[in-house]
Amino acid sequence: MSEPASDLTRFAWLSVGAALVTIALKSGAWWITGSVGLLSDAMESGVNLVAALIALWALKVAARPADRDHEFGHTKAEYFSSGVEGALILVAALGIGFTAVRRLIHPAELSRLGVGVAVSGAATAVNLAVALVMLRAGKRHRSIALEADGQHLLTDVWTSVGVAIGMVAVILSKWPPLDPIVALAVAVNIVRVGVMLMYRSGMGLLDAAVPLSERAALEAILDGYRSEGMRWHALRTRQAGARRFISLHVLVPGEWTVERGHDLCERIENHLSTTYPVVTVFTHMEPLEDPRAYGDQGLDRTGG
Repeated sequence: MSEPASDLTRFAWLSVGAALVTIALKSGAWWITGSVGLLSDAMESGVNLVAALIALWALKVAARPADRDHEFGHTKAEYFSSGVEGALILVAALGIGFTAVRRLIHPAELSRLGVGVAVSGAATAVNLAVALVMLRAGKRHRSIALEADGQHLLTDVWTSVGVAIGMVAVILSKWPPLDPIVALAVAVNIVRVGVMLMYRSGMGLLDAAVPLSERAALEAILDGYRSEGMRWHALRTRQAGARRFISLHVLVPGEWTVERGHDLCERIENHLSTTYPVVTVFTHMEPLEDPRAYGDQGLDRTGG
């Protein structure tokens, strides 16, 4: 079973703590070396802190129960967090690119790069550990806010790795322009992650259906009840953060009593509720023999 959304805020607090630690480490490494790559890396960690705070807010909102103004709950708040994180990643990429281009135009000698690589490596280890925790938690609890924050931290890891490669290359080649060149390459790489997060958030806000694999599993469950004489159609699904919404029409023989048909619908709904931990199921019962039952399968149910 999935944990209540309120319990997931501990992961967001973990991300906040990691961001504060890495900002301190990377800023110190930049101050020691003067590396524009490390400065860009520290800038992205600052963005990580903002993103973690937004994820914390989104998880708190998503945990609120349904109310009169939001009768389907607040779980879509997670998509706002994911979308903002994607946008922040793009902003970080632009900032890294701008700083790198300026350093290419006005090159500067770097110092104590070995110390900078060591300090940056420590910060990278912190980010990698927290990113893996966030990604696992996001997948386990179907939380796009946690997954987006994990992806954001992972981009920071790749940024740090790229910066470290740039500094090592400068040490070996004695050619300072390699530092901003690597920073530019890193900026281009993380744009992909930002665009992906914004796309997924947009699809969620547009009531995207569940993935095809989940749809196939859902249809298999429903087909298991056909042996009892029922049929089904007008199956529709949508996602709102961790919650799934499922609606369908259940067609039963007209000779059945209302109680028998209702009992079947209850069993189907309970079956789906135990299969999908956070789900809302709506069933609409219709007589199998009535032609009108086959004419109202559209979204607006304009039957004959």
